[in-house]
Amino acid sequence: MTPLDITLNQKTRELLITWPGDEVHALSCEYLRVNSPSAEVRGHGPGQEKLQIGKENVNIKGIEQVGHYAIQLVFDDNHDSGIYDWNLLYELGKNMEQNWAEYLAKLDAAGYTRKLPGQVI
Repeated sequence: MTPLDITLNQKTRELLITWPGDEVHALSCEYLRVNSPSAEVRGHGPGQEKLQIGKENVNIKGIEQVGHYAIQLVFDDNHDSGIYDWNLLYELGKNMEQNWAEYLAKLDAAGYTRKLPGQVI
């Protein structure tokens, strides 16, 4: 499925994706960054994933079209190696609650406490 519209709101740090049937997913920049499809985040195989911490204040500074099937997000922490195809973006939107809960549980298990956006410690 191909999105009808993709809009970045840098102030709220959200990527709004409108899909056919007027389905809209609002994905935070942090959520997209910690779920990057890059090898840096996912590794090169099962068990090689790297937990992303300290990404509460990350923002997207650029979006580049990749063919007719994906976008590449350029984050302000200089991460730009993940290519988000339409299927991945749709799945990230559809499964956001579950994915986010799993991420928070992993942070908790690692002893990391998330900071509020804008909070600098």
